[in-house]
Amino acid sequence: MSTEAPATLAAWLRTRSDEQLSALLAARPDVARPAPSDVVALASRLAVPVSVDRALDELDAATLQVLDVVLLAPTDGMPPDELVAALPGVPDAVLGAAVDTLTTRALLWGDDVLHAPDPVRRAVRHPAGLGRRAVDLRLQLPADLPAALAELAPEERGVLERLAGDRPVGHLPDVPGNGAGSPARRLLQRGLLARIDALNVELPREIGLLLRGDLPYGPPRHRPEPALTSKEPQVLDRQAAGAALESVGRVGELLALLEEEPAGLLRSGGVGVRDQKRLAKTLKVPEAEAAWLLELAFAAGLLDVGGPHRDEWLPTRAYDVWREQDLADRWAVLAAGWLEGVRLPSLVGVRDVAGKSANPLSPDLVRHTAPAIRRSALAVLLELPPGSGLAADDLTALLRWRTPRRADRLAPVPDMLAEAARLGVVVAGALSTGGRGLLSAGEDGATDGMRGLLPAPVDHVLAQPDLSLVAPGPLVAELADTLSVVADVESSGGATVFRVSEASVRRALDVGWSASDLHDFFAKASRTPVPQALDYLVDDVARQHGRLRVGSIESYVRSDDHGLLSQVLGDRRTAPAELRRLAPGVLVSGLGADEVLTVLREAGYAPAGENPGGAVLTRPPSKPRAAGRRTGADPSPAARPLTADERAAVVREVRAGDAALAARRGEAVRQVPGVTTASTLELLSRAVREGVPVWLGYVDAQGSGSQRVVQPVSLVGGFLQGYDERRGENRTFAVHRITSVALVEPDDAT
Repeated sequence: MSTEAPATLAAWLRTRSDEQLSALLAARPDVARPAPSDVVALASRLAVPVSVDRALDELDAATLQVLDVVLLAPTDGMPPDELVAALPGVPDAVLGAAVDTLTTRALLWGDDVLHAPDPVRRAVRHPAGLGRRAVDLRLQLPADLPAALAELAPEERGVLERLAGDRPVGHLPDVPGNGAGSPARRLLQRGLLARIDALNVELPREIGLLLRGDLPYGPPRHRPEPALTSKEPQVLDRQAAGAALESVGRVGELLALLEEEPAGLLRSGGVGVRDQKRLAKTLKVPEAEAAWLLELAFAAGLLDVGGPHRDEWLPTRAYDVWREQDLADRWAVLAAGWLEGVRLPSLVGVRDVAGKSANPLSPDLVRHTAPAIRRSALAVLLELPPGSGLAADDLTALLRWRTPRRADRLAPVPDMLAEAARLGVVVAGALSTGGRGLLSAGEDGATDGMRGLLPAPVDHVLAQPDLSLVAPGPLVAELADTLSVVADVESSGGATVFRVSEASVRRALDVGWSASDLHDFFAKASRTPVPQALDYLVDDVARQHGRLRVGSIESYVRSDDHGLLSQVLGDRRTAPAELRRLAPGVLVSGLGADEVLTVLREAGYAPAGENPGGAVLTRPPSKPRAAGRRTGADPSPAARPLTADERAAVVREVRAGDAALAARRGEAVRQVPGVTTASTLELLSRAVREGVPVWLGYVDAQGSGSQRVVQPVSLVGGFLQGYDERRGENRTFAVHRITSVALVEPDDAT
C-alpha cells in the first residue's frame, strides 16, 4: 500500500476508518441524508455552504482560533506541530482537542499537514478578526510599513488599532464637506486603508498583524469559568413541581374560559387587547401573564384558530385528550411544546420600528432559531451536576464562548430562562429532574422526571358553610367539568375555591339538572357534610325553575300555572318570542326552542327545555373545537442526530459505492437486459463459489437503473440471492435484469 499523503479531501476520507467516518456523520448528520453514493459524493456534501456554516456555528472560540491559524498560514497547509508555536498561551490538550474536533468534522483534513477546504476558507471571511491581504484588496502598501505607521498622528493610529481588533471593517464618518480632514480619510489617502464601497473601509491583514505584535491571532480564548450556584436536587424538584402545577392549572383555566367564550382573531393574526384584558381579569393575573399562557397553550397544540369559517381562538381536540391525562403527562406536553416552539413569547408588547406593539399569538413573534437557542442554553445546564446552576448573565457569557458565531442570536436567553422557570424546567438557574428528562428524552423523559413530584388528582371537594367548595388539589377531569357548571371559581392555587350561587345553580338547572341531581352530587362529591344552607339554596332556585316548559312546534311553552302563562303572554319583554295561546296550559311560537328559551331567560324567567317526549333536556350542547396542530418546530430530518445503526448503514453504503467505482474501472461482463449470457452465469457462479462480492448493474421492474455491491449467497432458478451492501439487507435479483457484473477484489473494497 502506498504511503503517499492523500492529495484531496475525498482521498483523505477514503483513508479514514469506519469509526472515524461514523464520528463525522454523528457530528454533521445533514450530509448523511440521503446516504452519499460514495466517498466523492460525501466530500461534495461536506463542501455545501449551508453545511459548512452549520458546522462552523457549532465550534467554540478556542477551536475557531485554531482554525484561524491554519487559514492564515502563508502556504496551503500547516503541520500540527506549528500550532504550538503560533498559540503559545494555549495548552497542548486544548490544541489537540481542537484539531480533533476540526478533523472529525472535516473542516480541516490531513494527517501530517492540515489543510482547509476551500468552502471553509470562503465561509470564514475574516479569520482571527483580520482583514484580507493587501493584494486581494488591490492596495499597494508603503514599502517601509513600520516607518509609515510610526509617522501617524495619534488619532489616525487609534483608528487602525480599533480595526485591528475583532472586526477589520469600519464605516467612514459622516462629516461636513468632503471629509478630507477625518483620520479615516487621511488613512485612505496614505494607502493604509482599503475602500470597500462608498461607506465602508477595510484594514489590510498585514497592518493588522503588525499592530497586534506578539499576539497576531489575538489573546488565547479561554473558556470562562462562571461561579456555580448549588442547591439540593430534592429542594429544586419540589419548587419545580410547584411551578409545574401552577402552569398546568392556569393553562387549564384559560382553555376553559376560551371554551365558553372564544377570543377573536385579529386581521393581522393574534389575540386583541380586549380579549387579553378579559382573560387577565377573569384569571386574576397580569396581562403579560395571560399573554404567556396563550402562547404556552398554542405551542403545546392545545389552542388554535377554529378554521376558515370560524375566526376565533378555540381549544383544540388535543385539549380533550390532555385534560384526561395525569398531571405529569400534562406538564410534559406543555414543556415539550415550549422547548420546540418557534415563537418568542417575550416579544409580546414590544414595539417594532413603526411603533406597533406585538399582540399575543401574532405572526410577528415567530423566530425559527428559537428552538435551537433554547436547546443550546439548556444543554449547558444539562452538563452541570444535578442541583448546580448558572445565573443568566454567566450562562450567556458561556454560550458566547461556546458558539461565538451565534452570539448575535443570544439576546432572548434571559427571557427564555425566565420562561423555563415559570414552567419548572429550570429552578434558580439549575435544571430540575423533569427538565433534565425533557432535554435527554423528550416528552417521555419529562413525564418520568416529574412523575411522583406532582399530586394525584383528587375526586372530592370540601363543602363549607359559606356555600364554598374547596378542592384540596387538582381535580379529576369529570369532577372539574361538573363543578364548572354548578359553581364558579373564586380563587385558584394549591387549593381551588369554588363558590355556589343562585346563578350557578340556575345554570345547572338550565342544562338539565334536577334538584335531586344536585343534592346527590354535592353529597357524593363532598368529604364534609353538605351545609344546610346549600340544600336550601338548591331547593329555592329549583322551586322557581322549570315551571315553564319549551319545546318545538316550531316551539311551545307549557305550564300547569295558567296565571304564569298569562303573565308571560302579556309581558312586553317576551314579544320577540312571538308567542300565542294554543290551549289553557300551552303557548306556541313559530321560532325555534333555543330562541324562545333565550328570550324568556333574558326577560327574567327560568324556563327549562324538554325533548319531544316531554323529558327535560339533560345534555348540554357540545363545545366547539379547533382541529389543532402541534406548532413546535420538529427537528428536520437533516438535523436530527443519527443513531449508531443509521451511521453504520451509511458508512457501509459509502464503502460499497467506492467498491463499485473500483470494480467499474476493472473489466466487467456486460449484457443486454432480458438476455442472460453464459459469461454472466459463469461469473456469478464463481462469486457464489468463492464468496467474492460482485458489482452489479441492475434494472428494476420500473425500468430504473442502479449500481450496487452484492455479497452473493446462492444462484438458483434464474435468481441471485445476496446481501446488498448499499441497502444493508438481503435481496433477490432476477438474473435477466442484470446489465453488467464484475468481481470486487478485496483491495478494491477497502
